[in-house]
Amino acid sequence: MGRLSFCQIHDKLDSDVAASKHSVAKRHTRCRLGITIAVAGTVLAITPVANPGHGSTATAIAPASYGHAVPVSLIGSGTFSLPDPTSKAITYNPALVPVDAAILASMGPSGADYSRTVGTLTVAGLLPNRGYAVHAHTKPCGTSGTDAGPHYQNHVDPAATPQKPSTDPFFANPHNEIWLDVRTDAAGGGTSRTAEPFAFTDRMPGSIVIHEAMSTATAPGQAGQAGARIACLTLSRE
Repeated sequence: MGRLSFCQIHDKLDSDVAASKHSVAKRHTRCRLGITIAVAGTVLAITPVANPGHGSTATAIAPASYGHAVPVSLIGSGTFSLPDPTSKAITYNPALVPVDAAILASMGPSGADYSRTVGTLTVAGLLPNRGYAVHAHTKPCGTSGTDAGPHYQNHVDPAATPQKPSTDPFFANPHNEIWLDVRTDAAGGGTSRTAEPFAFTDRMPGSIVIHEAMSTATAPGQAGQAGARIACLTLSRE
């Protein structure tokens, strides 16, 4: 079995993106040279408004409320290239994340009150039968892996510093951060999914970083650690 195209990646991802029965999704597809970019729609609510032209009530679509802020959906996709300021998907170690390998990541609100986040990751063209530790980070990708900043945390570890990232399991855990560790199949493809008890409003991740380790450490003093940063995908708001 060869590498998956982006069109095939999106077909695999569809069932995960539609995880909440309360979400309304729309899919905008653009295929060019075998690459499809899918954009999940904003969560919407139906509200009645007056129709001045007919003096009656018509149905309009308005963003659903979530307290005082509307939860944010994020998406990113691309084929990996060597470090380039204009690239959305960058490999810092082509031996582990080959140039032209593909990645798609999506994060969006879920649940009846949109208070949760569902994250999905799909990769193709990586090394076969290998684990990769994957996390959401605070900043967009750059020409260096450190440009992505630390792990995104819902409740930020007050003891963490740029020189000493959080390793306290109370903060560095898969329910306070976004972990999408993935294991590839014999063709180098893989998919992972997570559902976390928080939504993005005023703060949100800027990127997805793939690490050298095959899984993320969880022990005290090591929690969240996963080795060198070997690739990065910049996320954008939908």
